[in-house]
Amino acid sequence: MATTTKRKSKASASKDTFSKETYLGWFESMLLMRRFEEKAGQLYGQQKIKGFCHLYIGQEACIAGAVSALQKGDKYITAYRDHAHPIALGSDPKTIMAELFAKETGISKGKGGSMHMFDKENNFFGGHGIVGGQIPLGAGIAFAEKYNKTDNLCMCYMGDGAVRQGAFHEALNIAMTWKLPVIFVIENNGYAMGTSVERTSNVTELYMLGESYNMPSKPVDAMSVEEVHKAVAEAAVGVRKGEGPVLLEFRTYRYKGHSMSDPAKYRTKEEVEEYKHKDPIEQVRKSILDNKFASEAEMEEMEAKIKAKVAECVKFAEESNFPDASEALKDVYAQEDYPFILD
Repeated sequence: MATTTKRKSKASASKDTFSKETYLGWFESMLLMRRFEEKAGQLYGQQKIKGFCHLYIGQEACIAGAVSALQKGDKYITAYRDHAHPIALGSDPKTIMAELFAKETGISKGKGGSMHMFDKENNFFGGHGIVGGQIPLGAGIAFAEKYNKTDNLCMCYMGDGAVRQGAFHEALNIAMTWKLPVIFVIENNGYAMGTSVERTSNVTELYMLGESYNMPSKPVDAMSVEEVHKAVAEAAVGVRKGEGPVLLEFRTYRYKGHSMSDPAKYRTKEEVEEYKHKDPIEQVRKSILDNKFASEAEMEEMEAKIKAKVAECVKFAEESNFPDASEALKDVYAQEDYPFILD
């Protein structure tokens, strides 16, 4: 049975002081992600959601801490574990649930499903089902920002398995050569599908892959939303100055299997429980209570509101219609006026 080795983070153990509003914002955002994903898993079991479905439970700090550290115009792109990212960016969760139901009111009009969510208004560029396929796209988005002389950057997320793809190395090389404004993020949850990092590479400190391109790179304790925020905020300073890309290895953990079809028998219950003791949401809850930013009663009220919001998402999805068959050939190309398709 494959198990992950202890991954020691070189990120600073100290924590800056964050405001009450920041902590409450983190808690609300991450708890919504968690409850949404839990409900999605339940609905998948009821066969109301079909196809592939990859849950983000345990990794919420990876996106919540980044969003709080960056500015409005920054762009985001990720792989197929993508429900939580648009939630963190402010997309209407009802449209995300509707997309899981393949309804026309979905965030991708019911055509993308779990793995292909997009929200242009909130600068979320997917949701990509091809392993590593989003990495050169992230570099391309960053190139566009540099070409247009904006002050924005691109956050390009990937899993630990994607770094075995050639596209990863090609993107890092060109991004560093052209000093593109991109922060590459490896969400290292220890397993590429069911295979531990130790069984796929002699380089298990994945941030070191960036160092081979002379790219500033570091590991981050991504079970801590504070550490994620600090690492991203620090990286963004140099990126915006034109110094080029940064690679961050977010050391995180997923409590569920790779997808809903994965029973995750390749790891022990003890391993999962060990990470649950460092749960990112519970850490934020403790900080809120310790600092008296909210009372137990107020926290319970917030949780009840989030539970109700998720219920609204399900109701919206169930009551929405499936796309009409006439929609099948739309949105395939950038422009819809391609009459030869119908010939």
